[in-house]
Amino acid sequence: MKKIAITLAAVAALGLAACDNKAADTNNTADLNTTELEAGNDVDAAANATDNSIGATNNALDSVAADAANVASDASNVASDASNAAANTTR
Repeated sequence: MKKIAITLAAVAALGLAACDNKAADTNNTADLNTTELEAGNDVDAAANATDNSIGATNNALDSVAADAANVASDASNVASDASNAAANTTR
């Protein structure tokens, strides 16, 4: 009788172990993978935003440099025009 009781207890234990709900572990793994993927996407988006900001800053600086060069060129042209006007007046 003890052998039957031990066998039944072993079978019951195996049955309970087989019926253990693994869905929670699966959901946790899926959540972890999703969270990791989203974190990676956030890092990539931040890096792209930084690259875009750097590009915009470089473009703005290039534009300021070009504008400064144009102002200097315009000033030179004004001086040249004034010199030409003075030379034409004295003729």
